Formats: sequence, structure tokens, C-alpha cells
Amino acid sequence: MNDLNGIRIFLAVAQQRSFVAAARQLSMTAPTVTRAVGALEEQLGVQLLLRTTRQVSLTSAGAVYAARIEPLVRQFDQVAEEVREQHSDAVGLIRINAPLSLGQHLLPDVLTGFRVEFPGMSVSLSLTDRFIDIVSEDFDLAIRVSEPPRDKSTIWRKICRVRRILVASPGYLATFGTPRTPEDLDGHTCLAYDEEAISETWELTSAGRTRKARAGKLLAANNGEIIARLAENGEGIALLPHFIVEDALAAGRLEQILPDWKPPELWLTLYYPPYDRLPMRLTKFSDFFENYVTHIRPL
Repeated sequence: MNDLNGIRIFLAVAQQRSFVAAARQLSMTAPTVTRAVGALEEQLGVQLLLRTTRQVSLTSAGAVYAARIEPLVRQFDQVAEEVREQHSDAVGLIRINAPLSLGQHLLPDVLTGFRVEFPGMSVSLSLTDRFIDIVSEDFDLAIRVSEPPRDKSTIWRKICRVRRILVASPGYLATFGTPRTPEDLDGHTCLAYDEEAISETWELTSAGRTRKARAGKLLAANNGEIIARLAENGEGIALLPHFIVEDALAAGRLEQILPDWKPPELWLTLYYPPYDRLPMRLTKFSDFFENYVTHIRPL
């Protein structure tokens, strides 16, 4: 440890180009800093710094040593911090953003279980179906159901695929008929689940064939729960994540149609601001959340 302290002192002098400034930065006396660097040079058998009355500069050997040793000291500190975090209680606030439907269906039980396991943690939860800017809107973590992420400026953690299906109420199908092909959808009311509540295009694939259908000509909303209830009320056909409609399917209020035609896959994903290293409180929550949705209550 004494050798590492000497290295830290040398790096401070190399950065500040001054024994006095380095001593001030380290809350030490200048003579102590001078002796520590001298001891390091004696141990290495090479001069690391050139001292003049006006300035301190690196020798060629000192420059090479500083460039090679600084990343190692930084890595040492990072590993030490990780070990301390792993063996300490998880504490702190996590600010989470999540989609409204997913939050209502899943997060009450997730947060209750998480708080039981980590009582020192607190959570601030905001629900919105809008795709947020996690950095400018000051969240620690966002939960998204979306296509595979392409944004390179944030950190992503894919959790699992989210299945979507086409559904309609038995009453609607009895009145207007059950579509047998995607082309049949043109003669039906298709309900759009769109962020701007305008319209959406459904892309459906089966056996290498792809067909498109336009939804939202008569009804559109920016919330999946609303679309599901409209479908239950017989207002039309909806394309929704299975977890939103699973209870209605089980109760017979909705029926799946065109089961062989699949929309593009969606992923349940966690994403974070561009941390150099994910804080332990976020790692703990992310691991708990992934275990819950993949083992306890799979989507």
C-alpha cells in the first residue's frame, strides 16, 4: 500500500507539474510529497521528474511510467470500489420511467419484492408511453417495450422478447366476420396504438411473406389499455402485447385472430444514461427485475 501511495503522489505531481500544488491537492506537506517521489525513484532506479526552481517536468522515463501506471491505478480503484459495493448494503434512490400499461401490470409486485429484499432502497416511478430522453429528463433507468434498440448514446440491457398478437371481441367477429388473411383487414376497423394517437402500419409476416395493413382510420390512442378496452367493446381489431390482453383472452372477452401472421418482434429493455460503470443500486434493481420477468412472471 505504501508503494501505491507513492505512485499516487507521483501521478499528482506529474499532473500538477508542481510539488507544492500536488501537496495542496493531496492535503499533504510539500516535503512529504518530495520524499515520497524520491523514494519511488530510488525503488525504480530511475529519475522520473526534472526539478528546477521554476517548474517540474517529466523525464522520458517518467512520461512512459506515468502513461502506463495511471490506467492501472484507475483500474485498481475501480475494482476496490466494486468489491466494497458488492459487500455493502444497497442504498439510495432510483428514478425509474416505464410505459403505463407495463407499469400497471408488472411494477407494483416488482417494487414490493424489491423493497423487501433491499429495504435501504427507495424508488421514484414515473409512467408514460412516450419515449423519453433519459439524460435530459433526469432518470436513472427506463423500462421500454420497443423494437431492438439502435441508439448508441445510452446503455441498453435486453431482458426478453415481448409477444404481440391480433385480437378482437367475439361480438365484433360475429358481426363483421373473422379475417382469414391480412388482406381481409382492409375491410375491418383496425385500432391504432400510436404514440401520437394518429395511425400505425401493421407489418405481418408468415412463411417468408410480408403484408401490411393500415390501422387508425377511425380510432387511435396512445395507450394500450385503452385500445384493449375498445377492442373488448367491439370497436375493432387491435395489435397489442400479449401481457395487456392475457386476462381478456382467458375470460373470453377477446379472441386471437390470424395467429400465423407475426408482427416485428419487440423487446422488453432496460436502458440507462451513459455511465462509465453502472451504479450498484441500478445493477441490483436490474438483476431483480430480469429475474422476475423471466422466472417469476414471464411475459
